[in-house]
Amino acid sequence: MNNKKILKLKKIINFYNLDGYIIPKNDAYFSEYALPDRLKTISNFSGSAGFAIILKKENFLFVDGRYTIQAKIQAGKYFKIIEIPKFSPGNILKKFKKKLSIGYDPQLFTNSTLKKKFNNNCNLFPIMENLIDKIYKDKRKTLVNPFYSLDDKVSGESTNSKIHRLIKIIKTKKIDNIFVSAPENVAWLLNMRGKDSPNSPIPNCKIILTSKKKIFFFSCPKKIYQIKKNKRYKHFTFCTHKKFPEIIKKLKGNSFCIDNSTCSVSNENIIKSSFKIKGDIDPCYIMKSIKNRSEIKNMINAHVKDGLALTKFIFWIKNINKKKITETLAQDKLEKFRKLDKNYLFPSFNTIAGAGSNGAIVHYRATKKSAKIIKKNDIFLCDSGGQYKFGTTDVTRTICFSKQKQSIKNIFTKVLKGHIAVAQTNLKKDNTGKKIDIRARKFLKRDGLDYPHGTGHGVGFFLNVHEGPQSISKYNSIKIKEGMILSNEPGYYKKGSYGIRIENLVYVKKDRKNLQFENLTLAPIETDLINFKLLNKIEKDYLFKYHLNIYAKYSKFLNLKERKWLASLI
Repeated sequence: MNNKKILKLKKIINFYNLDGYIIPKNDAYFSEYALPDRLKTISNFSGSAGFAIILKKENFLFVDGRYTIQAKIQAGKYFKIIEIPKFSPGNILKKFKKKLSIGYDPQLFTNSTLKKKFNNNCNLFPIMENLIDKIYKDKRKTLVNPFYSLDDKVSGESTNSKIHRLIKIIKTKKIDNIFVSAPENVAWLLNMRGKDSPNSPIPNCKIILTSKKKIFFFSCPKKIYQIKKNKRYKHFTFCTHKKFPEIIKKLKGNSFCIDNSTCSVSNENIIKSSFKIKGDIDPCYIMKSIKNRSEIKNMINAHVKDGLALTKFIFWIKNINKKKITETLAQDKLEKFRKLDKNYLFPSFNTIAGAGSNGAIVHYRATKKSAKIIKKNDIFLCDSGGQYKFGTTDVTRTICFSKQKQSIKNIFTKVLKGHIAVAQTNLKKDNTGKKIDIRARKFLKRDGLDYPHGTGHGVGFFLNVHEGPQSISKYNSIKIKEGMILSNEPGYYKKGSYGIRIENLVYVKKDRKNLQFENLTLAPIETDLINFKLLNKIEKDYLFKYHLNIYAKYSKFLNLKERKWLASLI
């Protein structure tokens, strides 16, 4: 089926007299969960990041280290899989004798992305109609869900206060207008949420904010009837996206701030025709990354509820392994445990439930066709999260059901040592993700081992489970500040055998004058996979206190068997 689509696309490429066409993962909102998912349409690849280049005789799919195995399985028949950043499109296109003419949809790319990825190694041509839409359109009817406002008591700061802070920043930078093009930033700024993503409460919208506090709100008209009644938004000018060029022409001032990572080429060109552009990072990213007291309190509450579901699930799966449990049945059971809490809404991402060799696929997704039966000798990796009415969770546990080889236990223990090292970071000394990442990998690296992903990502407050600008990775130099929330998830993956990952969410807490990580996640860590001889006293004490805290929180909510099991971990 995909080959037919590829052939149709190549005919259209020829019609436009081009050598190729680029298909990104993102949609026009540059969100993690693209709707429509054009990359999947053409390649069958369902991962959360990547892009394809279709040429007349060859097809390339570019993915990072998390997705190389998955991409080969899903798209390897018709695409050459290229791992980034090891290789870039520039490396591939340089090999051709002439500069190729490559088409792209200017609504789906930013100028900074094009420059970074292609760097003058081809001639790029914007095509205003999307070529994937010409060969395939998703005919399924999508529900139009209204946007809604979030109570200030939940968000901890009023919309007016946030807008005032943002205007202060742009005035300091002598900027007259700002285009907030990332929907999650609009959601945070306006204390607004929606249902435009399967896993995040995102409202698909964009705004222009002037230094005089005028707000132009761009969205689908059918989604705004509820918020238009709210006094909080009464002074907004509501517009369709088609009105964007018209509004730009009417605006006063000389300068315009755009975000280089989410302002499309087409929108940038419209703004550029009337204003001097000051390309920058949208200040909302760093503003929303620093959670206030109410957000932290609500996130702690969400994790207490989520941890109880996880604790019950881990006990259940470790004690039911005589029956034939598939990966999909396991993830459905976990969802049922979460649904027992009335504040649970939906998963914060599609659950990763991988047994044995499937666990080695970093972002594996079990389907009814691919789902394995979880065998007694398997190591089972389960990465899941929930959206609650007042918080977002993300946790990974690696579970076993029988005695494992010493070599596997040693690797698990080294991953655990890295996890504990991150949790106990002296943030006065190691205050960037780049420095903390070294701490996470050092025990594996001593044996020449590593993992192909970052150690941690930023997490939103009842928003995207992945958010920046902070992260714990080899490349991130953003300073870690009080109130930030990150994941702590070192791992190890042996292709064809097993995957190991231990993930907690942590927040940055001020203790007197010192900053430190405090665990949000409360779920037992698999002690049957630990070689305790490799742990020092500090690490053993950490594990003891961690499990004691879980027992103190949950013992009254557990039955006798669950309580005895949890007590045995202390």
